[in-house]
Amino acid sequence: MAFSDSVWADAGTLRQAIKDLPFNRELAAGTLSREKFQFYILQDSIYLEAYSRALSLASAKAPRTDQMLEFAGAATIAIQVERALHAGFFKDFGIDHTARARTEASPTCLNYTNFLLTTATTGGYAELVAAILPCFWVYWEVGNHIAAIAKRPNPYDAWINTYADKNFGDATQRVIDIADQTAAAEDATTVERMRRAFLRCTQFEWMFWDSAYKQERWPI
Repeated sequence: MAFSDSVWADAGTLRQAIKDLPFNRELAAGTLSREKFQFYILQDSIYLEAYSRALSLASAKAPRTDQMLEFAGAATIAIQVERALHAGFFKDFGIDHTARARTEASPTCLNYTNFLLTTATTGGYAELVAAILPCFWVYWEVGNHIAAIAKRPNPYDAWINTYADKNFGDATQRVIDIADQTAAAEDATTVERMRRAFLRCTQFEWMFWDSAYKQERWPI
């Protein structure tokens, strides 16, 4: 069984829990509050900057030039999305242009980004690829799930269309293929580290949406 098939099955219950989160159910219904979406977009902007750095480090560590190019391109796209998509959302949802500079990472966002960057700097390439993958694959699944059930028109149509877009699906499949190629060349111990990294970051995906719904703050 391919690595991706195995970990996707392992994450089955967690993936369903992500789709069932109030944030995603209300987003699909178009009833999610502006305040919760504003919180999410600001935190996602912080996250994408760190994610782009992790992708850049994956490019630097990649053993093959095609993988280097894939992750370098993904890092560029992550920054472009952060600038263009979020700038549009900032305008559409009444977020002041200085809000990003005033916003600090929530506990969940900081924990997730620190895990990614720690893996990128102290872990091996294989483990990093597995940690990067959930942000692609989970968003692709959630985007398609919401697109299939969403009330239209929907105030969050632009977000839904971004993550249900075929181009995003193609990029996701390329990263899945890299993960499978990488795992196939590694020993059992490394593959187990990959599995743990994938599942941990999938947990962080659940926590990220949940924290946005709760508008998570530092408790002290």
